[in-house]
Amino acid sequence: MAEFQPPDGSALPNFPPHPLRERILDELHARPFPLLKAPMRAIHYGFMVSASDRERLARDVVDLFERHGAEAPAPGERYHRVPIEHGMLRWEQHTEFTTFTWTVDDEIGDAPFAAAPPAGPFGAGFRPPGPLLTAMHLVFVADPGEEARTAMLAGFDLPSLSASEVARGRALLATDFREDRFGFVRYLVLDRGMSEATAGAVILRLHEIETYRTFALLGLPEVQAVAPSLARMETALGEITDAIRDSDSLASNQELLGRLTGLGGELEADAVRIGYRLGATQAYDEILQIRLKAIGETAVTGFSTLATFMTRRMSPAMRTCQAVDRRQKALAEKLARATDLLQARVDIELEQQNSELLASMNRRAHLQLRLQQTVEGLSIGAISYYLLGIIGYAAKGLKAGGFLPLAPEIVVGVFVPIVVGLVFWVIRRIRKKHEEAGGH
Repeated sequence: MAEFQPPDGSALPNFPPHPLRERILDELHARPFPLLKAPMRAIHYGFMVSASDRERLARDVVDLFERHGAEAPAPGERYHRVPIEHGMLRWEQHTEFTTFTWTVDDEIGDAPFAAAPPAGPFGAGFRPPGPLLTAMHLVFVADPGEEARTAMLAGFDLPSLSASEVARGRALLATDFREDRFGFVRYLVLDRGMSEATAGAVILRLHEIETYRTFALLGLPEVQAVAPSLARMETALGEITDAIRDSDSLASNQELLGRLTGLGGELEADAVRIGYRLGATQAYDEILQIRLKAIGETAVTGFSTLATFMTRRMSPAMRTCQAVDRRQKALAEKLARATDLLQARVDIELEQQNSELLASMNRRAHLQLRLQQTVEGLSIGAISYYLLGIIGYAAKGLKAGGFLPLAPEIVVGVFVPIVVGLVFWVIRRIRKKHEEAGGH
């Protein structure tokens, strides 16, 4: 094999690259932090996208960028960011959802959320790729001072307001996680000297926090829907296990086994139906916790941090999802043990019935053999009787014709042992051939 030689101007030998090497190297840089500065607004949407709609989504995304005179993403791309409508549009494709984020420089007044945010590229002609789940309106502005800051915060729902310092005190962020009258969840970020890179990292993580917060909670309605049937199945299993102790017949055990099988099928159907959602909920919650830690919150006197608020409000929902998941798995294990126990009992009873049936068949076979032997004895006598009768008639005829000097009775008497022995031998021979044929 020829030795590899480094190409011109490169210290790397001309080794054949793995087909995924470039993609793997680019993955770390696929979603870079944007460089952002105040004042600006960001409109962020998250849509659920089913597997059947992904092909249409790809066409609609290309059409969206081209319609605004921007470069469209290449086929297979899952991230694209280009200038659109005097701002910057970022599109991301995830496993089951897609997001659009439009950031635009804007003059921010004392009431940043008083009016609806600009439509930007999401106005006429924009086709939503699926059901909307996340709608976020973020305002990034320089900290105007205590008096104006207090006025800005007063626009939020104060009982739900969370506020904290991030980026080592170089920014203050606030949100109440509630929809405003325009349908957006509002986030306010007040700049206290962040660099553009730090601001981009903080704001991007806030977009992700809002997105993963909403998608993590999708599992709660699912587990709430199956909780009543799960409780009913747990009760039914208890009733069946109680009945197993008192069951003493094969028919009743088979009936109980059928009920257990039905419960197992129902439980498996529920587990399959919500299994993906429970797994996704856990994954989204883990990402959410990572993003909350990444922004490095410091509490502001009188307010809870985002992490504290979400822990208090989301933890019960996550624990409910986890509890239903554990209950389903525990019930499945109990059903499996009860089914194995009852199946073993049914198998033992069936083996006992089969043993009794075989014993009965052996008795019947023995009786049949005795009867056959009896019939064989009678058959020997009957056949011998008829043969001796024929011999007697022949002897009488020969005697009458003068061809036989002996009395016919003497002739018949002489032939009795011969005929009986011959008939006995023939019948035994026939039975032996039948037995040999049956053995083969």
